[in-house]
Formats: sequence, C-alpha cells, structure tokens
Amino acid sequence: MTAEESIHDAPTPPEARRTSIPGNLVRGALIGAVETVPGVSGGTVALVVGIYRQLIDSASHVVSAGRTLITGPDRWAGFRHHLRLVDWKIIIPVMLGMIITVFTVAGPMSTAVETYPVLTRATFFGMVLASIAVPLRMALEDREGPLRMRHILAGILAAAVVFWLVSLPPTSVEPSWYVILPAAAIAVSALLLPGLSGSFLLLTFGLYEPTLRAASEFDLGYLGIFALGLAIGLVAIVKGLKWLLDHHHRITMVVLTGVMIGALRTLWPWQDEGRGLQGPGDELGLVLLLGAAGFAVVLVLVLLDYRLSRRQMR
Repeated sequence: MTAEESIHDAPTPPEARRTSIPGNLVRGALIGAVETVPGVSGGTVALVVGIYRQLIDSASHVVSAGRTLITGPDRWAGFRHHLRLVDWKIIIPVMLGMIITVFTVAGPMSTAVETYPVLTRATFFGMVLASIAVPLRMALEDREGPLRMRHILAGILAAAVVFWLVSLPPTSVEPSWYVILPAAAIAVSALLLPGLSGSFLLLTFGLYEPTLRAASEFDLGYLGIFALGLAIGLVAIVKGLKWLLDHHHRITMVVLTGVMIGALRTLWPWQDEGRGLQGPGDELGLVLLLGAAGFAVVLVLVLLDYRLSRRQMR
C-alpha cells in the first residue's frame, strides 16, 4: 500500500472529535499567554486542556512532510500523506490564538519586567518552583520502578551545569543573530516538554526582554531571525525530543527537573546588575506574597493536569 492509499485509512484521534474551533482558539490563547511568562509551561497548559499529544504528533508529521518532500521516496504522495495526518482542526486555531495573544501581552509584560524586576522575578520564581512538580511526577510515575542512582546523578549534574550557566553576567549575551537563532531553536522545544517555559529559556539566554520588546514594537528584523530559529528548531529538535520522550522518558524528565531547579537561580528576586545574588530587601512581604500567588496559580494547573491524567488512565 502506498502512502497515498493509506491516507484514507488513518484514524482520526478521538480527542480531535471532542474539540471545537472556537475552543481551540481559546486553548491557543491560553498557551500563548503563559508562554510570555517565564515560569508557566505552554506544554503543561496543553496537557491540561487536552491537546498535548496532538501537538507533538502534528509537529512530527509536519517535519516528516518536509523531509519526505526533499528526500523521498514518493515525494508528493508522502508529503500529502503526512500533511493529512496533521490535526489541522486543532493546529490552525491554536497557532492563531497563540500569535494574537503573544503580540497582545508582550508589551505589558515587557514593561512589568523592566519597571518592577524584583516583584516580577518573585512571581516567576514561585511559578517555576511549582512547575518542577510536572516533570518530576512524570519521572516518578514511569513504569521502570524507583529512580536509579544514574537518574539522580543526571538530575544533579543538569542542575549544577544550568546553575553555572545562568550565573554568567547578562552583559556576555548580546541579541545578535548568531545568539537569537539557536536560542529560538531551543525555546521552541518548550512547547513539547511540560514544565519547561519558552520564555524561561529566553530569560536564561538573556533574550527575554529584547524578544518581548521586538514583538511589541513589531521589529520585523529581529522577529524574522527569531522565526527562522523557530523553524530550524522545529526541524532539528522536535524529532529528537519526541524520540527521547518515547524511548528515554524517565531520564529525560529527570534531567528536565534538574534544569529547572538549577535555573531557579536566575529568578532569585534580589540581584545586582551582574546577576550577583543579594539578601532580601525592603519589599520582603510583597515579594513573599507574589511568590506564593505565582506558586498557587501553577499548582492549580498541575493538580488539574494530575486529575485529568488519572481520569484518562481509568
């Protein structure tokens, strides 16, 4: 049977039949909104609203379609086959909702980060701290049994490496094209990994505020380079991440947990201009309140995700 003939035999995912286009627009808006916040994972939201697996599978089919068109065999038949398997009823409205929301929220979020750095970092710190529960729970619930020493060592190593990386002074990172391209390519992986925020990765790379500013000011030069990086990342990373999640799920989740723990350093509320850590300041009460609020918001999402996943397993 050729790829063209097998198109008609491809089953429609049951989740796709339970979603509507207006509902998917709202889902995309939610994912886009949280992706502007360094702390809440778009992948986690996708899990909560029930479209996580469709996003992964559809992204994989888009990459396969492009590869088949270039390398074959049966280029046009294979190309059409993979595009037919993309869940367009979900992908198009979700992407549209994400784009509209990102360009709407980027300006106010950039202003908040620049005007109230201590308070915004405190809120993000609480959000990331709660988000750690997502990949950690996925690792603990894996069918391989208890965590082994190699898993724990991998998580500790990942935390240590990331802690050191985010300690580097921000002046060592300039928003040049050769920095924007790989940063955008890596950030796109956050859509596939629950618990990891694309904005959080950009914040780690020192490109969070420049990217929000470019989006709010419609800087087409910056956005064009960033979009190219996203496309490169989609091709180079999506397949690899899907393979890791399918074949080495536990250690991938453990390493992701370590990455998030180590990267918490960059969200410590009190820092000097060189990212040196400082003790609590005069706003301690408000900082604790905002940190607790951010923690609570993400905790609600994590608990919803847990309840939905348990319901689907029954």
